[in-house]
Amino acid sequence: MKILVQKYGGTSVGTIEKIQNVAKRIISNKKKGYKMVVVLSAMGDNTDKLLEMAYELSDNPPKREVDMLISTGEQVSISLLSMALNEAGYAAISLTGSQVGIKTVGNHMKSRIADIDDSTLRKHLKHDKIVIVAGFQGINENSDITTLGRGGSDTSAVAIASKLQCPCEIYTDVDGIYSLDPRVYPKAKKLDSISYEEMLEMASLGAGIMHGRAIEIGQKYNIPIYVASSMGDKQGTTIKESDKTMESTAITGLAIDNNDAMITLSYVPYSIKVTAEIFDRLANKDVNIDMISQTSPRDNTVNISFTVPTNELTEAKEVLSFFESKYPQIGLSINERITKLSVVGIGMRSQSGVAARIFVLLANADIEVDMVTTSEIKISYVINTQDQQLAVKTIAEEFNL
Repeated sequence: MKILVQKYGGTSVGTIEKIQNVAKRIISNKKKGYKMVVVLSAMGDNTDKLLEMAYELSDNPPKREVDMLISTGEQVSISLLSMALNEAGYAAISLTGSQVGIKTVGNHMKSRIADIDDSTLRKHLKHDKIVIVAGFQGINENSDITTLGRGGSDTSAVAIASKLQCPCEIYTDVDGIYSLDPRVYPKAKKLDSISYEEMLEMASLGAGIMHGRAIEIGQKYNIPIYVASSMGDKQGTTIKESDKTMESTAITGLAIDNNDAMITLSYVPYSIKVTAEIFDRLANKDVNIDMISQTSPRDNTVNISFTVPTNELTEAKEVLSFFESKYPQIGLSINERITKLSVVGIGMRSQSGVAARIFVLLANADIEVDMVTTSEIKISYVINTQDQQLAVKTIAEEFNL
C-alpha cells in the first residue's frame, strides 16, 4: 500500500470553510493513489477554551479529569472532517486515540506514546477508507484517556507514520521552518531542509514549530518530516538525516525562549549529596531543569543557578522551601526577567570559534550574560529580556540568518 500520513494543526481546521479546504487537499492526494491517514488537532483555540473552563472551576483541577476534558477537542474536528469527506463521496472514518490503538505511559497531560496497535488502521486502509485520527491523545494501562502535552498531535502523526513506515507531512499556519522566528526577526530565512538533530535542539529550546518527541521518533525510524502551510502550495521544509552540505553553515537557527526563570541558591553546603538531593527532589516533583551552573567552593559553600519553566515555579518553590528550612544559611533568588537565547548548527562540529564570536558580539553591544551552556551543536546564553531584540539582530546579521 502507498500510504501517506498528514497532520493538520488547529488553525488549519479552525472553521467549517477551512475543514472543507483540508478535505479538498486530502482528496487530491487520494486521487494520486495514496491511502490516507490524517491526524488532526482541535479546532482553533478550542483546547485553550476548555482549559479556561476547567480553571474557572478549580485552581488545581485533577489532571486525569483535565485530560478527559481537553481530549474532546480533537473529537469535534475529526468527526467534522470525516463528515466533509463522506459528503464529497469519499469513505472516511474518525477514530480517537484509544480507538486507533495509541498506548501511552507516564503522567497525565504529558504522557508518552509507548506503542501503537496498527491493526485497526490497516483494516480501514485495506477497505480504502480515509482514516481521520484524533491527535494529542491515547490510552494508558489503566484505560484512562491521556494527552501528550502541547504539540502532541505532531507526535501522534510521526508515530503513526513510523509504525506504517510511510512519509509524514505536517501542515500548520506557517509555510516552513525558519532560521529564527520571523515575528522576532522579520528578515529570517526559510530553510529548505534541517537535520533531525538541529530541529530537536530548536524544539527543545522553545521553537514552537515542532514537538520534540515527534522529531525524536522521526529520527529513530528515519521518517522524513515535511512541514508546510495548509493554505496554498508554497514549498515547505524537510526534516531529515544530516548530510555534508548542511555542515557548511556554522549556525542553522537561533531560538528564543522567554518562558523560563532563573533560580539561584546561595551558600549551599559544598557536598555532592546536598546537590544530588536538591535535584532529585525537583525531579520527583516533575520540575524540568535546563541550564545549570555552580560556582567554585568558598568557605565550604557554593552558589547554584539553574533555569526552570515559569509554569513550574510553584512546584520548584515548594521543594526549595524544604532546603531553606533544613539549611538556614541558604539564600534563594528568582529572576523571571530572563531570555534564553540559543544558537544551533551541526556546522559547529567542524567550525571552531563560534562561541567566541558571539561573546565578542554581545560584549560590543554591552549585553551581559548570566549563564552559558554548550553542547556539540548548541550554545545557550541567558540574558536580560530587555536586551533580547538587540541580541537577536546582532547575531542574525553576523551569521546571515
